Amino acid sequence: MAEKEATIFILDLGASMAETHSGRKESNLDWSMRYVWDKITDIVASNRKTLCVGVIGLRTDETKNKLQDDDGYENLTVLQDLGPMSMSSLRALQSSIKPSATWAGDAISAIVLAVDMIDIFTKKLKWNRKIVLVTDGQGAIDGDDLGDIAKKMNDSNIQLTVLGVDFDDADYGFKEEDKSATKAGNEKILKGLIDDCKDGVFASIVEAIDEIETPRVKSVKPYKSYDGALTLGDPTKFPTATSINVERYFKTHLARPLTASTVVVKADQGATQSTETLDEDPMDGVEFSAVKSARTYKVNDPNAPGGKRDVEFESLAKGYEYGRTAVHISESEHNITKIETVKSFSILGFIPWSKYEPFLNMGDVGVTHARKFDEQSELAMSSLVWALSELESHAVARIVTKDGKDPTLVLLAPHIEPGFECLYDIPLPFAEDVRQYQFPPLDKVITVTGQTITKHRLLPTDDLNQAMSDYVDAMDISTFAGDDEGDAEYAPIDETYNPTIHRTNNAVKHRAVYPEKAVPDTPAVLLRYASPPEELTEKVQSRINALIEKAEVKKDATKQMGTIVRSLITDSFANSKYDQAVECIGVMREELINMEEPGMYNTFVRDLKKNLLSGALGGDRRDLWFKIRFSRLGLINSKESEVSDVSGEDADEFYKSR
Repeated sequence: MAEKEATIFILDLGASMAETHSGRKESNLDWSMRYVWDKITDIVASNRKTLCVGVIGLRTDETKNKLQDDDGYENLTVLQDLGPMSMSSLRALQSSIKPSATWAGDAISAIVLAVDMIDIFTKKLKWNRKIVLVTDGQGAIDGDDLGDIAKKMNDSNIQLTVLGVDFDDADYGFKEEDKSATKAGNEKILKGLIDDCKDGVFASIVEAIDEIETPRVKSVKPYKSYDGALTLGDPTKFPTATSINVERYFKTHLARPLTASTVVVKADQGATQSTETLDEDPMDGVEFSAVKSARTYKVNDPNAPGGKRDVEFESLAKGYEYGRTAVHISESEHNITKIETVKSFSILGFIPWSKYEPFLNMGDVGVTHARKFDEQSELAMSSLVWALSELESHAVARIVTKDGKDPTLVLLAPHIEPGFECLYDIPLPFAEDVRQYQFPPLDKVITVTGQTITKHRLLPTDDLNQAMSDYVDAMDISTFAGDDEGDAEYAPIDETYNPTIHRTNNAVKHRAVYPEKAVPDTPAVLLRYASPPEELTEKVQSRINALIEKAEVKKDATKQMGTIVRSLITDSFANSKYDQAVECIGVMREELINMEEPGMYNTFVRDLKKNLLSGALGGDRRDLWFKIRFSRLGLINSKESEVSDVSGEDADEFYKSR
């Protein structure tokens, strides 16, 4: 079960928060809200009712809170009661976040109010309790009774975080010059409160904002995928067979970007939804409505209007393609296509480490260990793991996670660390999943007569092999970022983020908060490893130059392909080689678009058209030009390649014969 979390944000909305400092163009409030909106949109996106948020406005023009009758709680407003956060709540909250005209309001009183709200909401149940105070420290603060307040938060297990606008932070290396005495004193008071809390954080908000672009990897609790016996042999037939009670969990799982749903703009918020919309609209309250798809099926019927007749889905039957024939299997007989399986996990055999190829890995990694509190199974699992490790072998097993599920082959690899022994598994392919491709050898040429040649213009020389080896060694990034002892890693796994996933998340979060603003550029942290390090590239430039020289690399690929195409056309008997020529032209066009070199292709195809229509390529080849036109292999226009200087109109005009 997911952990429950209650967080209250105390937002300083005083008049001083409308000011701009430290060379920023944004007001202190707008700048600080970058962090707050990022946190809140994460909570909204999770769509979990166990993540609850409350918001208190500090130094507001009005006073609206349950303790307002007591002294010291003036100019505090509860902008949102503690509870689940939705998109509607986010929109309502946005309209409330604006600077006030007052300087009055006590941050310590706001903290006391937040503690009271959390205690009432969470009672004595198991919750993660958090208070986040965002302030510029310009309002008056009452520093009395800080010890009692800290003790209350410690007793309630509340984590207090104070994020100050331009607060001094020695650890982060930030210090504000010409700080007012009031602000300096308030920083000292708040820092003292944090020191008395057993779980407190005090920092300048500049640090928190700078960390926004660094993705927060979602932590997923492991879930059990198999619980039962791992067998070696059949225990029902052989007394010497082994059976170990085990539990299997996923160790890794494929992460995917957010998925989009089809929505329709509501023309009239008060109008009744059409039959195409869902009955219970999960997007209710916004200007969009979720929709569902409707399908109609038609069959040819010469007696029906238009020659087609609608049919109901229930009247359709499944047919399996067998050559060019559809073989019908009725729903009642469909169970003959299913394999009758029972829940099981059995070892089929063993394979040495050296005989296994990593490219056979087929999916997510699982981890299997002995069932908890089962000493006999723990001893048997330990024996199996140590035996595999000492013999440097893997086990191959067949697993069916529950009755009726399709079987899967997995490779079991031993893992041993202090206090923990397990088997990691990875799915293996079946015969149909493996494709065998034959390539000619790289170190010899076999002629049509069967003669083997080791010296040939298509084979690398010893000098070329050495140059390539030197270049590959020089481009090694494993020690590029290393210290004197070579311990540092250049691209550690926990710092490499999937740009597709997090770029999508960033764009959606930004648009949720700022619907009218353009989506910002991709954060630099997502592009950190998108290309080789510039320093390393410069360092190995001499190796690249040597490799180019030894390989005799020349820039003439388009020209060579053009020569081949013209040769195919000239040597073609009638249209015998036209298809081959058109295929070569298509490949050349696609590759030059990908390489952003449309000009090279456009020069080639203009010359080719001229030669085809003039008869310079072996006579009248106009029929090939019509084939090229039909295949749309003319000029590359600016819509197909941004670097092309050919407009769509010019490209269409080119197809006209002249």
